Amino acid sequence: MLDPISLTAITAVLGAVGLGTANEAGKWVWESAGGFVRRIVGREVPAPAGAGEIDEVARLVYEQVRRDPRSAASWSAFASRVNTGAPEAAAGLGQPRLPASIRFFTDRKEALKSLDREASRPADGRPRLALVHGPDGMGTSTLAVHWGSKQARLFPDGQLHAELGGTTSAPRDPGAVLRLMLRQLGVREEEMPPGGRQLGEFYRRCVADRRLLVVLDHAHSGAQVRPLLTSAPGVFTIMVARHPFPGLDAVRVPVGPLTDKDAVRLLTDIAGKPAVAAARAALPSVLERCGGSPYALRAAVPRLSVPAYPTSREVPDVHGSDPVRAAAEDAYRLLDPPAARLYRLMALRDWPAFDAEAAAWTTGIEAGDAARALEALADSMLLERDADAHDTGRYHYRPAAREHAEAAAAREDGIAACSAALARTLRGYAALAAAAAHQALPESWRVPGPAAGPGPAPDPAVRRRIPVYEDRGAALEALLAESGNLVQAVRCAEESGDPRTAVGVCRSLWPLQLKAGHHETLLPALRAGARLADAHFPGSADAGALHAQLAHSLTELRLWDEAETESLAAARAEETAGHARGHASAVEFLGLLRLRQWRYEEAYACFEQAGSILRTLGAQDEGVADLPRARALLERHRGRALRGLGRREEARTKLESALRYFRAGGDTYNAARTLTDLAWTWLDAEDTDAALPLIDEAITTLGGHRADYHLSHLRDMRERCVNP
Repeated sequence: MLDPISLTAITAVLGAVGLGTANEAGKWVWESAGGFVRRIVGREVPAPAGAGEIDEVARLVYEQVRRDPRSAASWSAFASRVNTGAPEAAAGLGQPRLPASIRFFTDRKEALKSLDREASRPADGRPRLALVHGPDGMGTSTLAVHWGSKQARLFPDGQLHAELGGTTSAPRDPGAVLRLMLRQLGVREEEMPPGGRQLGEFYRRCVADRRLLVVLDHAHSGAQVRPLLTSAPGVFTIMVARHPFPGLDAVRVPVGPLTDKDAVRLLTDIAGKPAVAAARAALPSVLERCGGSPYALRAAVPRLSVPAYPTSREVPDVHGSDPVRAAAEDAYRLLDPPAARLYRLMALRDWPAFDAEAAAWTTGIEAGDAARALEALADSMLLERDADAHDTGRYHYRPAAREHAEAAAAREDGIAACSAALARTLRGYAALAAAAAHQALPESWRVPGPAAGPGPAPDPAVRRRIPVYEDRGAALEALLAESGNLVQAVRCAEESGDPRTAVGVCRSLWPLQLKAGHHETLLPALRAGARLADAHFPGSADAGALHAQLAHSLTELRLWDEAETESLAAARAEETAGHARGHASAVEFLGLLRLRQWRYEEAYACFEQAGSILRTLGAQDEGVADLPRARALLERHRGRALRGLGRREEARTKLESALRYFRAGGDTYNAARTLTDLAWTWLDAEDTDAALPLIDEAITTLGGHRADYHLSHLRDMRERCVNP
């Protein structure tokens, strides 16, 4: 067993604590670690932000504990409460699997053999890595999934599939992709570290001893992929991309057009011999127009019987040499006018995954008619169904098909009609975001009310379609489902010269930030919102709110220098606007950042300053109704800062004061958090008898809150008190 006061063990403890700060329990342990380090070293030590800094702090602790038995005993007690291993997969999820493969698959023998060879290559420290590349519609993704389905026995721990969005205007952040893969492994969001670098390390720990296939679909660049790679001997990673990436040591597996012989075989497998025989006269034109693309061939099957099938030479201005656009043009010619209009207008932006409601806003038709048109477009292969589309009802374009539809919109609808359609879509997403945010977090002064949504008032038809959600959780889930579209809406509003809508949508993201995280996904929108607010609404409450929201996400991502800059900008804007509630909140954000940085004296000073600002609120000021709760939260934060300073009795006084308010007001969630803070102050002093009743009360108080991770943490604390 590793000596708990060895340099290796201390480094492991600090590393594990740093990886766990995405959840409330992890923040408690992180703040505890800062307090212990401060007391052991005898001075304030800045919180480490990376592996090198962790090594430096570990060495400081090691040099002290090896000289001082009391410090060694104190550190050992703390270290015993930290789990330094990789989390187990959640029970009951089963093995992650790839999406369903296709029924008919033709040729590609050499490509399959290349994948076989790389998958079976002896482990030598190099990542098992293959890059399957080829033009859109050539079946690169299908090849990866088909091979993985055939070779599932090689990967008893499962197969991960991640969409990287490299063919869209907004490729996914590597951190967001890592979270997706960790969720497939059964890791809960609360167990994942907050920042991108920490996520990569955490992911590699989780897969180190597993036999997995990882398919990274539609990769954008080597820079996007590198954080997702591992040299674990049992992991085989297949990247799918349009082109090879220089600088990546991967086996290249090119995928080109099918030969005419294989193309006919594929058509025969899908349509049957009689249909292909009946279309014998048109077959040369079909093969010419499809250009060996499996996608185009599949799309051509319903049109085999169409007389005088067009050749590539007949419509060169529409598709050039691109068989996917050619297939799109052929399918488009057969659409009825409402479906054709929907196909054109939804392509005006690269929405990640849209549904019938968004299509109805855009086109002005009823949602039921839009749903039927979307199904028809998917059946014609002009749209792709998202995974489980029959449950979610969401669709997206294949890139070449969207280019075709966008060009058709410009040609057939004109600039004015396209602009009006895009404005309707923006108003729809803005209204949905405002309504869902308000229903998800109705008590928050930060969330704009649905009636005062951003920008022009939504069309009456849009307003009728904004749902009333069953509960807060359902409203939050709606925001989460639309998060990619909302980020795209902010970009669209910025490019359209509509800063008010962009800022309003960003303000509606606050419940997602606070309750669901996903900071990597939201960060581009928040940066744009803060930039627009400064340019168009300087010194306003909107500018303050956007800088504060950006500061919050940057803090959670451990981008502390940027978070400090944004917190200070938020405070300046709120003060200029005369918005005392927002000013106090911005200063409070800075204090919370200081807690994360182990700068406890500065944190306490920030909380004191925020309290002084709150005392200036008048009876008519925004947020005054929330004033008692805001003061109680500041009192709790003061207690946390005092605990970090080792002033435990003063910390308990502040925490008990906050607890009295939360108990009296029936705020059971914050009461449980404060009880946990109090329990930690006693555990810091190794007084388990005093901590135990507080832990038990917190467990009881959290009943019905769905705070599974917090409860798990409390039960673990209790076990360590009962069986130290």
